[in-house]
Amino acid sequence: MSAPSRAAFGLFVVGLGVAGVPLDTSVNIAFPDITRAFELQVRTIQWIVICYVLTYTSLMLVFGKLGDLFGYRRIFQLGLGLSAVAFVLCALAPSFAGLLAARVLQGLGAALALSCAPALATSLYDESRRTQALGIYAGLFSVSWALGPLLGGVLVDHWGWSAVFWFRAPVALLALALSWRLPAPRRDTTRRFDGVGAGLLAFWLSALLLALALSQMPGAGTLPPLALALAGLGALVGFVQYERRFAEPIVRPALFGDADFTLLNLSSLAVSLVGFAVLLLVPYHLARVVGLSATTGGVVLAISAGGMMIGSALAGRWAVRLGQRRTALAGIVLVIAGTAGIGASADPAALAAMAAALLCQGIGLGLFQVAYTDIVTATLPLRDRGVAGSLAMVTRTLGTVASATVLSALFQRTQQAALADGSSAVAAFRHGFEITFAAAALFLLTTLALSFARRRLWLG
Repeated sequence: MSAPSRAAFGLFVVGLGVAGVPLDTSVNIAFPDITRAFELQVRTIQWIVICYVLTYTSLMLVFGKLGDLFGYRRIFQLGLGLSAVAFVLCALAPSFAGLLAARVLQGLGAALALSCAPALATSLYDESRRTQALGIYAGLFSVSWALGPLLGGVLVDHWGWSAVFWFRAPVALLALALSWRLPAPRRDTTRRFDGVGAGLLAFWLSALLLALALSQMPGAGTLPPLALALAGLGALVGFVQYERRFAEPIVRPALFGDADFTLLNLSSLAVSLVGFAVLLLVPYHLARVVGLSATTGGVVLAISAGGMMIGSALAGRWAVRLGQRRTALAGIVLVIAGTAGIGASADPAALAAMAAALLCQGIGLGLFQVAYTDIVTATLPLRDRGVAGSLAMVTRTLGTVASATVLSALFQRTQQAALADGSSAVAAFRHGFEITFAAAALFLLTTLALSFARRRLWLG
């Protein structure tokens, strides 16, 4: 096998290995069946998401550092093995508590695999082709994301909710079997793992995510989320202080002393917050307002993922011609335009316009995510590629969770206000939908405008 063929095959294996994470969107389709199977209240179902997302987000940076120290392939393979076991345990769960425990194990496997996947992808190519490798990796991720809802509907209809877990176990096992063709693991015996810093970092991220989740739960009150947020803040302060004294920190605090680097990561949070509005509200709009079936709605929603694939493919070429930062800027502009267009096409007769806006936003997300990941990867030393890839994924997930909290609250408030004024249920939904997307686009536009206080962030 020639060197280019080996690299392409290796990238396929990496993409196959992480496919189980974006394919988790199939679980959303199974929520009604899971609710009935375990006789749950509807609001309880969100713990299936919380247990999974909280686990992998809080541990990715830690596992990325382990990959830097002990070899990316080794950590990636451990993640694939745990994921395969977790998928089977989820499918066989005899109770809801058992399902949640298996979801925690699934999150652990996802964190292990995801943390080292970008580093493995870039290790397959020369450094001059790093952006291209990241673009292909992001494109493969988007393909799986698009397939999730489509496969979920078919699987649940024919085999029930457990099928959305069963079908991913052989995918993980196949990737594990093929992963031995990836670059051999290396172990850096000159550096020591920072266990204390890992614990503080994981606690901070867990407390932050759990506080955000509790803040939107009915009856949770103000005190528990606030107490968690304060405890997380204390852990963050302790982490920064400890890392400054540790010879080999998980993340060097000095990195965030660079205003451009900090603003770039905050921009990633903002883009992810706005981008998640599509998954949050568009499926309901297509079903309730437009009246599409689940299958047809899934096809329309997949247009956004298709745009992400296009944007990911374009990012490598644009980065060569325009530079990474200008490519990221172009991505943000397209996300703003697409988000505003989605909100402006809430009329059922404007479905074609909404499809075009979804495509525009998807292309923007693809461009930005590849360029942003490439900038972070280039900023950190080569020996910290695991941390770099993990940082890019963590900011993306934090933005997504913030979106579920902030945009959900905004939508509910505006919808309820319209209902109180006498609007019909459909009209109230449309009003909340339009306001939420307009506010999201305005938020990202304002964020971008403020970031131009440092013009070199985007223009070099």
